[in-house]
Amino acid sequence: KTNLTDMYILVSVTAYLTVVIAACSLNFQRALPLFIITVIAIFFICWDFSVAKYEDRIAAFFSPAEVYLEKQWFWLKWMLCAVLIIAIICWLIFDTAKQGSRQLISFGGLVMYVLLMFTFSKFPARVAWRPVFSGIGIQFILGLLILRTKVGFDVFNWLGIQIQTFLEYSDTGAKFVFGEKYTDHFFAFKVLPVVVFFSTVMSMLYHVGFMQWLVGKVGWIMQIFMGTTPVESLVAAGNIFVGQTESPLLVRPYLPYITKSELHAVMTAGFSTIAGSVLGAYISFGVSASHLLTASVMSAPASLATSKLFWPETEKPTVTLRSGLQMAKSESKNLLEAASQGASTSILLVANIATNLISFLALLAFCDSVLSWVGNMFDYPQLNFENICAYVFMPFSFMMGVDWEDSFIVGGLLGYKTFFNEFVAYEHLSKLIHNRKKGGSMYINGVKQYMTVRSEAIATYALCGFANFGSLGLVVGVLTSIAPSRKKEIAGGAFRAMIAGTVACFMTACVAGILIVPGLEVPCHILLGKAFNSTDFPANSTELVECCHQLFTSVNHSQEIFPGGNYSLSSWKGCCQILDQPAFHCT
Repeated sequence: KTNLTDMYILVSVTAYLTVVIAACSLNFQRALPLFIITVIAIFFICWDFSVAKYEDRIAAFFSPAEVYLEKQWFWLKWMLCAVLIIAIICWLIFDTAKQGSRQLISFGGLVMYVLLMFTFSKFPARVAWRPVFSGIGIQFILGLLILRTKVGFDVFNWLGIQIQTFLEYSDTGAKFVFGEKYTDHFFAFKVLPVVVFFSTVMSMLYHVGFMQWLVGKVGWIMQIFMGTTPVESLVAAGNIFVGQTESPLLVRPYLPYITKSELHAVMTAGFSTIAGSVLGAYISFGVSASHLLTASVMSAPASLATSKLFWPETEKPTVTLRSGLQMAKSESKNLLEAASQGASTSILLVANIATNLISFLALLAFCDSVLSWVGNMFDYPQLNFENICAYVFMPFSFMMGVDWEDSFIVGGLLGYKTFFNEFVAYEHLSKLIHNRKKGGSMYINGVKQYMTVRSEAIATYALCGFANFGSLGLVVGVLTSIAPSRKKEIAGGAFRAMIAGTVACFMTACVAGILIVPGLEVPCHILLGKAFNSTDFPANSTELVECCHQLFTSVNHSQEIFPGGNYSLSSWKGCCQILDQPAFHCT
C-alpha cells in the first residue's frame, strides 16, 4: 500500500512539473504566477524535509552561535537599542523631508498607544520589551515591504485582485438560488453567499492540511523573532486566516494548562484580527482588498505586542517548543465531506451576521431618533450616536494620522465598530468610499460626504478587528466551553483583552499612517490645469477630487490663494464647483 501511494505521488508530481514546464515554454509571462507558486512550494517542501531529517545536526551547527549570543547579549542588547533609535531618527528626518509632516502624527500616535498600554499594564514592572518592540518591528517591516516597495505593493495588489476574482465565483451559486436579479438585495444575496463560499474553501484547505502547515510556519516565525510561546504564537497566526472562535481550536488540548498571560494573548489575538470568511464580505463592500489583507497580516504581531505589554508574563509556561506541540486535525473523512461541513458550518455564521445587522441597525436608528429628540430640546436636532462617538474617538483617530477634517468621521466609525460590530462600521465606510468615487460635492449642508484616500486607508486598518462588546460575550462563551476549568480567568481577562485588541488595531493603523503615500502619477497643478482649461467641464474623477482637496488644504494652512503660484484661477473656480466648499475661499 505504501509503495502504491509513493508511486501515485511520484506520477502526480511528474505530471504537474511537466505541465508547468510546458506552460512556461509556451508563454512564460502568462505562466509566471504558476512558476512562482511552484518555486515557493518546492522551497518549503525541501525545507520541511531537511528540518525533519537533519534537525539535530542543524541545531548542533548553530549551537555555538547561540551560546555566544547568550554570553554577549547584555551589551548586544544595548547596542541594538542604540542602532534602532538612530535608525528611527534618521528615517523620520529623511521621510519627513520627502513626504511631509503628516507621518509624524502617526508616529506620535504609535508612541502614545505604547505609553498608554504600559501605564495601565497589569504588571508594569514585569514587562518584557522584546515581544513589544519586535512585534512593532515586524509590523513596520511588513508595512514597509507592502506599502513602500513596488514589488511588495504589486504582490499584495495582485493577491487582492485574485481574491476578488475568486470570490466572484460565489455569484454563480447566488444567481442559481436567488435568480437573475439577486443583486437587487445586495447584502443578503451578494455579500452573505461570499461568506458561505469562503467558509467552504477554508474547510477544504483545513482538511488537506494546508491551513495547519501555513499557520504553523507563520506561528514559528513570530515565536522565533518575538520570543512568545508556541500556543500564543500559533493562535495569533491562526487568527490571520480563521475567526476568533475557530483559532483556539487549533491548540484546544493545551488551553487548560497555559498561563494567564498566554490566555490573555489568545483572546487579544482574536479581538485584533478578522476571519477570512468575513474578509471576503468586506471586499465585496468595495473596501480595498490589498489594505484588508495587509491589515490582517500586520495585526497578528501587533496583538502579541499589546498583549504582552498589557498583561506581562509572570508565570513559567508549561507548554514549550520542546514539549511537542501538535495542532488539531480535520475530522472529515474526505474532501467532499470537508466542503459540505464548511458550507453547513457557515449557516450559523451567516445567520449570526444577518440577525446582528438587523438588530444593531434597528437599535442604532432608534438611538439616533431618541438622541435627536433630546437634542431638539436644546436646539441641536443633529445629535446622534455617530456625533457622540465622533467626539469620544476623534483624538484617537487623529493620532493615527487621519486628516483633521476626517477625524470626526473616523471617530464615528470607530464607535460603530466598538459598540456594535465592524460590519456596521465597514458598511458606513463603503458608503463614504462610493461617494468619493462618484466625485460629488464634498460638503452638503455643511456635512462632509467623503474622506481623503489616506483617511480611508487608515480607517480600513483601524476597523480591521473583532474588538467589540458583542464579540466579548462570544469569546467568553467559546473559551469557557473549551476549557471549563479556566472560566474565572477567562471572564476576568476578557475585557482587558478587548481593549488590547482595539489598541493593536490602532497601532496597525498608526504604522500604516507612517508608511502610506497615496501619490498621484500627475502633479496636481498640472492635472487641474489640463482638466479645467478644456472646453467641456470634466467628470469628477477620484484624482481630480483628491487634488482639489489638497488645494483647499494647502490654502487653509498657508492663507495664500494660490500656493506657490502653481494653480490657475480656472483650477480654483473648477474646484469650488466640484467640492461645493463652504469656506471663504470660494465666496
